[in-house]
Amino acid sequence: MRGNLLGPDPTLLPSDDAVDSQLAAGTDPTEVAAAHPSSSAAWATLAERALAAGEPVIAYAYARTGYHRGLDQLRRAGWKGFGPIPWAHRPNQGFLRALAALARAADAIGEDDEASRCQRFLADSDPQAPAALGLR
Repeated sequence: MRGNLLGPDPTLLPSDDAVDSQLAAGTDPTEVAAAHPSSSAAWATLAERALAAGEPVIAYAYARTGYHRGLDQLRRAGWKGFGPIPWAHRPNQGFLRALAALARAADAIGEDDEASRCQRFLADSDPQAPAALGLR
């Protein structure tokens, strides 16, 4: 029997303590991504850094990588392409950050359809995520 009669249960990704601790310790995210290429958090960090440096094309590439690696993880966790991906669940934040960075980078390079799609996907994943990530 399902716990949520109105839709799919939220998808909760497993934690990745090694990546989290390396990033929190200030390890260069390039090194973290190279050691843990499936980590959306590492790729999101690289994308955010590239956006802050005014390099939207590089940010787009990093964010797209983090987004796709996150989709792989979500599918392995049982996600069927829709349903909640809660921001409050820390392991989901790497994927959601990569998605937000992809929206920002797409907007910066004039990829308007992609930017809008990513913003909708972020809001559909968790209505609180856009505000938590500084998107409208």
